Amino acid sequence: MGKPIEITDTNFQEVVLNSDKPVLVDFWAAWCGPCRAIAPIVSELAEDYDGKAVIGKLDVEASRETAMTYGVTNIPTLLIFKDGKIVDRHIGLTGKSVLAKKLEPHIAA
Repeated sequence: MGKPIEITDTNFQEVVLNSDKPVLVDFWAAWCGPCRAIAPIVSELAEDYDGKAVIGKLDVEASRETAMTYGVTNIPTLLIFKDGKIVDRHIGLTGKSVLAKKLEPHIAA
């Protein structure tokens, strides 16, 4: 059963940039209401795409360096990476179908 991977400054290179699958990273913080609201959606995506994509969460308070590197100034920010590059992004609260539509084109058939 898939669940979001905890992504940090330390493992970002390995988990995200070196992944052979698309990676959705949810940049969030514990004090952020919309981040808490989107968390169950991110967990559902991790289950739905288990084995097809990597779904992870990066706490911007604990991993400031990575958040700054990617210019994350508003949260939640969801970035989709493929082959180590950002291929799509969404800022703010949204529904599961919107994120699935953004992720789907990057998953190999």
